[in-house]
Amino acid sequence: QVQLVESGGGTVQVGGSLRISCAPSGYIYRHYCMGWFRQSVGAEREGVASFCDTGDKNYASSVEGRFTISREEGRNTGHLEMNQLKPEDSAIYYCAVREGTIAKLDEDRYTDWGRGTQVTVSS
Repeated sequence: QVQLVESGGGTVQVGGSLRISCAPSGYIYRHYCMGWFRQSVGAEREGVASFCDTGDKNYASSVEGRFTISREEGRNTGHLEMNQLKPEDSAIYYCAVREGTIAKLDEDRYTDWGRGTQVTVSS
């Protein structure tokens, strides 16, 4: 089982930037994908971005061009750089991992989840 710990959440003003991170520990799959998901109050959880250690990446249309997902060189820690933040980006952001090679945003595919970090964009 993979343990995931998110960090870096907080409050930022509209148009600002924030980076959140996900540090896995324990066993990590031979080939894995890491995804970021978010859930705001009263809404369903949605996929935001994903990368796989093969280099494949995928973004939701709502964040493409503003968010960048990456993996720290030589480590399994993942980052989500969020720019041009909007109030609708406010949510709890969850990191998740699954075995695989193709980046997907379907949460049902992910097997290991972190506890989430709050991101609030204030106007």
